[in-house]
Amino acid sequence: MTDNIIKSAWHKQYADFADQFTKIKRIKTVATAFNTNIDAVIRLDGQKITALAQAAHITLNDLNDPRRCIHSPKDVVRGLIKCFTQGIAEEWTTDNAAIYPWLKSQIGYDRLQMGGQAGIMANLLSLFDIPEVIVHTASHPTLQAEQFLKNNNIRAFDQHGKSMPAHLINRSADQPLIHWIIEFSKDDHLTLDQTELTCPKSNRFIATYDPANLVLQTDPFFIKHIKSTGFNYLILSGYHNLSAANNGRAIIEQSADVLRDLKASAPQGIIHLELASTQDKQIRRDILEKIAPFVDSIGLNEREMLDFIEVIDQDLYQEISTQKITSLSMLKALRRLKKAVLTPRIQLHMYGLYMTLLDSNFPLSAPKNINGMLLASVVAASKAALGALQTAKDLTYAQNMDISDISVAEMNALAEFLDTPEFYRTGITELDGQILTAVPVILIDKPKTLVGMGDTISCVSLIGAQ
Repeated sequence: MTDNIIKSAWHKQYADFADQFTKIKRIKTVATAFNTNIDAVIRLDGQKITALAQAAHITLNDLNDPRRCIHSPKDVVRGLIKCFTQGIAEEWTTDNAAIYPWLKSQIGYDRLQMGGQAGIMANLLSLFDIPEVIVHTASHPTLQAEQFLKNNNIRAFDQHGKSMPAHLINRSADQPLIHWIIEFSKDDHLTLDQTELTCPKSNRFIATYDPANLVLQTDPFFIKHIKSTGFNYLILSGYHNLSAANNGRAIIEQSADVLRDLKASAPQGIIHLELASTQDKQIRRDILEKIAPFVDSIGLNEREMLDFIEVIDQDLYQEISTQKITSLSMLKALRRLKKAVLTPRIQLHMYGLYMTLLDSNFPLSAPKNINGMLLASVVAASKAALGALQTAKDLTYAQNMDISDISVAEMNALAEFLDTPEFYRTGITELDGQILTAVPVILIDKPKTLVGMGDTISCVSLIGAQ
C-alpha cells in the first residue's frame, strides 16, 4: 500500500477528538505518584559541550565506560556526550551533594519547570477537566508549588494532611528537589580528540541529585487518601531512581505491599506503571518481578525496552541492541516482555510509532486503545511544537499536522511482517491470542522540548482510551 493511501486512512482517524474529551471528563479521579520535582532545563550547543569536554579532560576512550552513574562532574559530561552522539535520552543519578553546586555554576539553566513523571502527568491531566487529579509530592515548598498549573483540580496535601490545590501549598520545611535537563539538537556537532561528532536526533541528558525521590520517600497522607476514597486510574513511576546499594530492594518490597493494599481498595481501578531509564540491573529485575504483578498497564520507550530486555533475555538483547531500532525489533521485544511479566497491557512509544500489546479481555478495548494513542500523538506533537501545554486549547495544536513519513514506513514494515493487510488501515490485529494495536504518529522535526514526552504519550494513551 502506498504511503499516501496509508496517510489518508489515518488522517481520517485523526480528524475529530470532540467525543474523546467528553468521555475523559467522565473520569472521576486520577492519582499520579511518586516522583515530583523541579527541572532546571537548558539547551546546550556542540560548542559549549566541546568546551565542557575539554575542561573535564574527556577523551573518546571515556565514552567506552559502561557505567551510567555520576560520581564526579566528569561523569556528567561523559553522559551528556554519550547521549548527544547517539541521539538518545538517559537519566543518571548521583548521591554526591557536590554535584549540585557544580551543575548550578557550570551548566546553569534557561528555565525552571515541573519535573518528575508524577508532577508532569498531573499538570497535563488537569487540562482535560478531570474533576480530581491527586498528585504525590515528597517535597512541596513554594518553589515546587510554582511549577504546578493554577488549576484547582490538581490536589496535593499540606504538612497537616489537608487536601488543597497543589499550586497553593507551601510545606516550607521541605527542600526543593531539582534535576538538570540538558537538551541538544539534531545535526549539531561537537569535537572530541580532534574528531567531529554529529548528533543524529534531538534529545536530552538528565543529571539527578534528589535525596527524597532517590529513596522513593512517600507522603502518608497521599496513600491514606487514595486508599480510603479509591481511584479510576493510578499512574506510578519513580522506581528507576532506586539502587540496590541504597536500600532500593527493600523499598520495592515495601512499595509492593502498599500496591497490594491499594489494588484491594479499588479493584476496578487501573494501575499503570511508567518505566524509565533504570541504571541498576537488580532494580530492573525487582521492578519486573515485584511491582509489575500489581499493575494493569506498563509504558516505556525503546531505550527503556532495551534496558529491561537486558535483564530477562540476554540473547534477544544482544540481537536487537546491536541493530538499528525498528518497529520489527521492538515488536519482538514487546512480545518477550509481555511473556515475562504477564501484565495485561504494555505500551511502547518509539520514534515514529506507538504499539500496545494487550490481553483480549482488557477493559479498554483495542479500538479504544487506538483512540487513546491517536490523541496521545496529537498532544505529544503539540507539546513538542509549543514547548509547554498551558491550556486545554494547546492540547490539539498539532491535530492537523502531517503524519510523519518515518512513521508510515514503520507502519508499512510492521503490516508486511504481520501479513495482515487490514492492519495498514485499522492498526489492530490478533497476535498469539493477544491484541496488538499500533498507530503512525505526528513528529515535530525540531521540537522545542522533549522533556516529559514519554510521560505525555503514556498517560494520554491510557486516559484517552475511553
